[in-house]
Amino acid sequence: MTDGLGLGDAYSATIERIKTQDGDKSRLGMEALMWISHAERPLTADELCHALAIELGSRYFNAGNVPSISTLVGCCQGLITVDKEASTVRLIHFTLQEYLSAHPKIFSRPHSVIAKICLTYLNSQQVKALSTSFSPDTRNTPFLEYCSLYWGVHAKRELSDDARSLAVQLLQESDSLMSVELLSKHIQDLGHRNFDPSSRFSGLHWASFFGLVGVVGSLIEIGCYDINEGDFWDHTPLAWAARNGHEGVVIALLGRQEVHPDKPGNDGQTPLSFAAWGGYEGVVKILLGCKEVNPEKPTDYGRTPLLHAAWGGHEGVVRILLGQEAVDPDKQDDAGQTPLSFAAEYGHEGVVKILLGCEEVDPDKPNVYGRTPLLHAAQNGHEGVVNILLEREGVEPDKADIYGQTPLLFAAWRGYEGLVRVLLGQEEVNPDRPDAGGQTPLSFAARSGHEEVVEMLLRQEEVNPDRPNVYGETPLLGAAGHGREGVVKILLGREDVNRDKSDNNGRTALFRATQNRHDGVVKILLGKEEVNLGKPDNNG
Repeated sequence: MTDGLGLGDAYSATIERIKTQDGDKSRLGMEALMWISHAERPLTADELCHALAIELGSRYFNAGNVPSISTLVGCCQGLITVDKEASTVRLIHFTLQEYLSAHPKIFSRPHSVIAKICLTYLNSQQVKALSTSFSPDTRNTPFLEYCSLYWGVHAKRELSDDARSLAVQLLQESDSLMSVELLSKHIQDLGHRNFDPSSRFSGLHWASFFGLVGVVGSLIEIGCYDINEGDFWDHTPLAWAARNGHEGVVIALLGRQEVHPDKPGNDGQTPLSFAAWGGYEGVVKILLGCKEVNPEKPTDYGRTPLLHAAWGGHEGVVRILLGQEAVDPDKQDDAGQTPLSFAAEYGHEGVVKILLGCEEVDPDKPNVYGRTPLLHAAQNGHEGVVNILLEREGVEPDKADIYGQTPLLFAAWRGYEGLVRVLLGQEEVNPDRPDAGGQTPLSFAARSGHEEVVEMLLRQEEVNPDRPNVYGETPLLGAAGHGREGVVKILLGREDVNRDKSDNNGRTALFRATQNRHDGVVKILLGKEEVNLGKPDNNG
């Protein structure tokens, strides 16, 4: 902490001065500090000023209570400042945030207070009067967005009885509220799937999304919502609770006899799929305790909960699912991807090891494009996974996909020097193997400018440094055309490289470099006697 520098004592003394100010200044100063230090994101000056004007429990927002930002800055005795560039209000120094975090008793239940303020605002006549049928003028309600998106986050941390009552009051009338529209839009922006704009995001969805057990329980008892209703993605409240890892809400919803625990959304994802994807072990265990839940149920893309867990690197969930008899550890999705190939693609070494421990798992199983787990790992530079897979029997280190591209070719293309070194150490690997277009690992490394990889490949006896692809482009031509000066110098230092060789269109390295305005390469090439300065291309 910063007390050793005297800042702690200075902050303490300043806060005491704020508390002893006359009139409303003390409240404004302390509440401003509470908001800035506990908000989920930086607040604009207008947002903060409106937040401090709200009277808890009032059904009407009095705009006359809104203080000016200059007043707030004065009330805070220099502890806050306005960031002119970002138009937000912040604490004067990061050490003040550290001080406030180290002294939690300065504010009494701040998240509960913030939740009540947000809910009071959302329940106000002005906010509820905003129509959702068109784009309303929200200039007079600058605090609306923050309250809509974050009241539940604060309530999740500290939910008082007053806040729960305000939340239930709000959510009972949520069908036509602008605050619900804002939250729905925010959630839709987080996804990429098609949604049904005619479907609603109900109050029960909202409470489940935030994980508010008490509010969910109250709404269920009132009976104003269908517990299995789908939203714009046809996701149920249970799906949202599972997706966000809210165990308490999951238990509360599953306690209702009418709930469908395995109901899929419009993309086929079930509550279990969501929980597996998020790595929520507790929720996964709870759902697997329901006899109606199929642990192997795939999405519309053929992806099982195990595949989602492997994709996300969630070792605990992977182990839990592998303990289910119905789960196939090597099941492919519609594109031929297995849990192992996804784990390899994203570099999840722990999951790779767990899956390789299953006898049913084929460590070299290709997808529909012929790409194996090893190729996926090499393509993304996961050297640890590559080493694990190369130790397994049955893994072909030089196996190509349907385009003829090998693990070495991808490693060279991306410039993964360590991986190139590992793969070159495998006897089965052909360092000069071309793909379907005649491109070799050297071709890709040269074109991409990976000098160290180029030099490693050139040290291999099998590598032809002047080998053309199907278009007649040699590594030198590729490097020159892309302005890779370092690679051009390396290749020109080889006696077995033809400096004046043309591609199928008659374009030389000099022509390509000149055409693409790579002056540095042009200068290098002009320094070589073998280069024919007047050699035309096929067009003369």
